[in-house]
Amino acid sequence: MPKKIIFIALILSLLLVSCKSLNQPEEPEIQKSVIPEKNSDETNEVILPEEHLQKFDSGKSVHNLNDFLFSLGYDIGTQELFDTLTTWAITDIQLQLTPLNATGIYDELTKKTLHSLKDDTATITVGKKLIRPSNPNKLPEVTENPYDLLALINKEHALPNDYIPNDLTVPNVPFPFSESDPKKQLRKIAAVALEELFKASDDDGLELFALSGYRSYERQKTIFNNNIARHGEEHANTYSARPGESEHQTGLVMDLTNQAVNFELVTEFGQTKEGIWLKNNAHNYGYIIRYPEDKVDITKYQYEPWHLRFVGVKLATELYKNEITLDEYYKKQL
Repeated sequence: MPKKIIFIALILSLLLVSCKSLNQPEEPEIQKSVIPEKNSDETNEVILPEEHLQKFDSGKSVHNLNDFLFSLGYDIGTQELFDTLTTWAITDIQLQLTPLNATGIYDELTKKTLHSLKDDTATITVGKKLIRPSNPNKLPEVTENPYDLLALINKEHALPNDYIPNDLTVPNVPFPFSESDPKKQLRKIAAVALEELFKASDDDGLELFALSGYRSYERQKTIFNNNIARHGEEHANTYSARPGESEHQTGLVMDLTNQAVNFELVTEFGQTKEGIWLKNNAHNYGYIIRYPEDKVDITKYQYEPWHLRFVGVKLATELYKNEITLDEYYKKQL
């Protein structure tokens, strides 16, 4: 074959390949999808706190708790303060799902309860058992949440007339009398703590006796009226509480005594080894000496070394270390 023909055939072959290449669509470029990493700050999931929380606590954990309560429908905002509204929401939930643990405290049982709401294995109705405080920024004359473990009860802030704790029980501690009597009773959480206190005092070779715990509104009314008849109203109001103003109605108070003072409630009890031990150790078990000797002008009650009020170890320790009363603590917080 002549060289000219071969050359022409080669040119035609190259043109044919080039045309095929132009007519064939380009293969699309493979696009790799990029999935953005999840930012934990953008997620709506609320992490319930692990630690024990209560009224006047603050911080991120409280914010998370308030955020979750808000998501349930409680109109409390999402601030970082465990305030009256947080206490209300917690108590309302407890009264609906764990009524014998209605304390307003975020504890282990309450954490489990909130998890059941988070997982939709339980349901509640906002405000079903406890109405929202009418003025949460001010302490009312009659408390709207008598279940609150840290409620301030004094001459300015009383309990509802019809309030009766729903978890009263008799602690397993010695009494100087054997007959059955409502004054042997305490709320369960306070009763358990009192048993621990008595065990510790017994281990230290002391002999304490419980004398008077829960007292109903009607019982307090009778006591106060009798004191008026004997000593006059001014004296009665210093040495006993008006009905509704007595901490005994909370079920969180027990008067203690010993044989050295003939099982009476007298100031001399504070000078006995049992009285001294209580002053220095009661806070370790969640109790405070509610009416100290040097705070009469603040509490408006006489010195009562026998009157123990349960507020939990956390607050009791804080009050003990700072040498302040529950009244002073509230004034500082509000």
